[in-house]
Amino acid sequence: MLSSEEKREMLEDAKNKRRGEDFITAKEKNPAAVSFDIYISFLDSMQKIFSPFKITSSRSITKLNKL
Repeated sequence: MLSSEEKREMLEDAKNKRRGEDFITAKEKNPAAVSFDIYISFLDSMQKIFSPFKITSSRSITKLNKL
């Protein structure tokens, strides 16, 4: 579930004029595009599937890290 801070950030992002134009452009290209509320609901459902990771103080040993 989204924290109140995450919800606030998403709502601020939604108020961004350029971001809004991006959504409008996407909807014009794909008339079946979903609303922002449905998108938030989708993100919320993904968080339920992928539960939070445990925070550990040990280092993660990795190899071949690439950006």
